[in-house]
Amino acid sequence: MASQSPRRRQLLEQLGVAYELLLPEAHEDAEALEAVLPHEAPLAYVQRVTQLKLDAALQRLQDRTLPPAPVLCSDTTVALGRSILGKPVDTGDAERILFTLSGKTHRVLTAVALGTAQARQQTVSISRVTFAPMTPEQIHGYALTGEPMGKAGAYAVQGRAAAYISHLSGSYSGIMGLPMFETAQLLRAFGFNV
Repeated sequence: MASQSPRRRQLLEQLGVAYELLLPEAHEDAEALEAVLPHEAPLAYVQRVTQLKLDAALQRLQDRTLPPAPVLCSDTTVALGRSILGKPVDTGDAERILFTLSGKTHRVLTAVALGTAQARQQTVSISRVTFAPMTPEQIHGYALTGEPMGKAGAYAVQGRAAAYISHLSGSYSGIMGLPMFETAQLLRAFGFNV
């Protein structure tokens, strides 16, 4: 599994799949893979980034002369219309993103790719999340917890942000970062007993 996310690891463990981490080296700029291209639609973005992550992970597997094995990668993005709301750079940016989401319904798109040097498959889970209107004090207080940092859309559905989510439809685990149903389908396609 090529992911630094503890949430994705926890979700994969729920499926009972044995895995090893295939994390980037210190010299690899994994964040650069997530740069948004001009006028890029959210679906195209999340699919492209996930494929780039898989390419990098498969190259890492080869460079480290590890035994061939399927590699799992995932990427999650939050979109309001065609606008991609990425990870906040600081607390002020987290507050700006949360103000944008307050009182609105947005999409959470999570792409999952599983592949080897010979074959690869990808799927996307799309969920909708509605935030109740939040006061500036609520947004500021949540941003100060640090929970929004490192998370697309500046929130964690499984964390304190749940107090402000009035409705969601789709995949709860997909919103967390690894849609269980879609991931299990990919794993089965590669011969895993899930």
